[in-house]
Amino acid sequence: MSMHDPISDMLTYIRNGQNIRKKKIIMPFSNIKNEISRVLKDEGYIKDYKKVISNKIYLEIILKYYNNKPVIENIKRISKSSLRVYKKNKELPKVMNCLGIAIISTSKGIMSDSLARKNGIGGEIICYVY
Repeated sequence: MSMHDPISDMLTYIRNGQNIRKKKIIMPFSNIKNEISRVLKDEGYIKDYKKVISNKIYLEIILKYYNNKPVIENIKRISKSSLRVYKKNKELPKVMNCLGIAIISTSKGIMSDSLARKNGIGGEIICYVY
């Protein structure tokens, strides 16, 4: 399976998994997917995630539901390989008037927009989650 944009594939795995009410999803592992999962867990959008080692290395994400509805209503890729989107810390977007988050890739690692604002750093906007 050829993957051109592994982050978009990850977001699609999450979106499709929640659409069919799966409890957990499994995808090929990468460090950036692991860090995005960490931010999603810290912000309360997923229950848990872990690295699974068998013949290959996989990332297992346990999805979160509230009142039988997915916690993640929408997850959208912003910066793509064909068009990178960078913002300074004062220009970072407030997703859904702070009801959602933007996941940012900064020089200090991957973090949510609120944490990047707090640390006074900008970076590449990976995706919006709400």
